[in-house]
Order: sequence, then structure tokens, then C-alpha cells
Amino acid sequence: MTETVLAVIGGSGLYALDGLEVTATREVKTPWGAPSGPVTEGRLAGRRLLFLARHGAGHAIPPGDVNYRANIDALKRLGATDVLAVSSVGSFREDRAPGTFTVVDQYVDRTRGRREASFFGPGLVAHVSMARPVCPALSARVAEAARAAGVTTHDGGTYLAMEGPQFGTLAESELYRSWEMDVVGMTGMPEAKLAREAELPYACCAMVTDYDCWHEPSGAVDVASVMAVMGRNGESARAMLRALVEALPAEREACPLGIETCLDAAIITPPDARDPALVARLDAVAGRVLR
Repeated sequence: MTETVLAVIGGSGLYALDGLEVTATREVKTPWGAPSGPVTEGRLAGRRLLFLARHGAGHAIPPGDVNYRANIDALKRLGATDVLAVSSVGSFREDRAPGTFTVVDQYVDRTRGRREASFFGPGLVAHVSMARPVCPALSARVAEAARAAGVTTHDGGTYLAMEGPQFGTLAESELYRSWEMDVVGMTGMPEAKLAREAELPYACCAMVTDYDCWHEPSGAVDVASVMAVMGRNGESARAMLRALVEALPAEREACPLGIETCLDAAIITPPDARDPALVARLDAVAGRVLR
């Protein structure tokens, strides 16, 4: 039996979990550098859970400087079987108001090259499919748990990942609305891509804090207005997580997309041409197929 081990990556507004019986605080070393901070390990409603604050202690790491590779490697190295990302976002839709949640099912990546977006590279090439970037089974459980916690929740939505750290211009906001994007944030990519390369089923609960800057009655987005909603969203997220963990089966269920074995059809470099140093760095991420 494979035990369900949920890893939660907490974003803006979610820096800790209520009710978590902490069993260890792990300072994890990875071949990709240091993660955002220590990983808290514990039990919630009887289930093993890992928690990592994406922006570190005191929200000191900006979106473009998060070591996404180290974060995903650390969680995989500690035994995570599934990853739930919790992120604060702006909304491009009138009905996705501040205080509501969107369980993301698609992404458009508008981040730039300064973010390391793959574990693979020269000496070992892999191409994972990102056609369906989240696990539908885990996402459905997240949406159900959010509703159980009393949060207005939208099933599905496209997350526009922008570089930041500045908020976008009005022209950009109107452009993304014309593309029929639903929410905008600064951390969804490359996190989702890296989770896929690590064969970790991934879901994203996007907590709306604002209407970006397109919504004339609300005016331009600023940190003060975001922070006012963020606190309430954090409380809702903690209630959602408890409902989610209580509903998770003790024995891990396979993702219907087969994410747990996606590297079987992704690695293109034959064994005799692989860079041994890169193979060694991939011990946690891809050890299942490289050993």
C-alpha cells in the first residue's frame, strides 16, 4: 500500500496550517540549491502532510526568485505523492470576485527565462506532456473541499502566469481578458511544469484577492487592497485544507492521467548518451526511471 502524502505549497496569505500536529521540521538539501525554507512535516486529521511556504519566512522571496526546482525536489525527496498549490491571484472575470476560489485546470505561461523551468537539459533531454497540466481527480477533491468549507468555488479556469513583481498594466489586463483568461498570478509557472517532470499529481487552488486593474469600480490593484482580502482567504484556505485532508483516502489513488509514470514516455536521450552528473542530480525527481 502506498500511503497518501499530500504536500501543500502555501502562497501569499497561507504561511502555516492550523491543527497540524508537527512531527518534524526538515531542512532539505537538494542538487538544485536550497528550497524556500524548511518543510514542515506533520499529521492533519490522521494523514501525513508536508507544508512549504513558497515565499519563505516573512514573505521575503519574490516570485521570480523562488527556487521552484528545489521546492519540488524537496517535496518529492520527503515522500510527497501529491501536490496542492495554494496561490493568491487577480481575477479577469466579474463572477470570480475577491474571496472566491478557482480550481485551475489550464495555464498560459508568460514568465521569462530567468526562471529555471525544467529539471532536464543538456545531457539528458525529456519532454513531458503539459496538455492537461493538473490532476483532475485531485482538483475535483479540492473543489469539493472548498465548497464544504463554505467558499464560492469555480471548477476550472485558466491561470495566466506573469513575471512580476510589478502588477500588470491596464493594456495587459484588457489583452488577457480578450484571450479569455480567468485569473492572473506570478507563481503558477514553472511550478506546475516541474511537478509534472517529478511525476507528482498537482492541483492549484487560486484564491482571488482583487480584480487586477481592468475593473473600473475597483480601481488599480495595490498591496493594501490585496492584503485586506488575503487574511480572509487564508482562513478559508485552512478550512478547505482540513476538509480535503479528512476526505483523502489513506491509500493513494492513481491519477487518471497516469502522471505518476509520465517519464516512461518522456525521456528521449538513450542511456549510453546521458550525462552521469545530471542523472545523479535527478535521483529524487526521476530516480524511478533512471536507476
